[in-house]
Amino acid sequence: MINYRALENVPVLLYILAAKTLLLCLFFAGAKIYQSKKAEAALKQQMEMKKKIAQQTQELIDNKKDD
Repeated sequence: MINYRALENVPVLLYILAAKTLLLCLFFAGAKIYQSKKAEAALKQQMEMKKKIAQQTQELIDNKKDD
């Protein structure tokens, strides 16, 4: 025999499951955005460092030519 009183709680449990799933999805999406921004900042810093080194190298070459 099926206990129909137990089935009364099924919609509430499904709402809780849906809310939990939504929160987990939002959490992982936020973590992915954070990681991509962090990686982008590191890449930008690396590119600036390369430009700075290239500029210093060019200045050294120019100074050597002047001598």
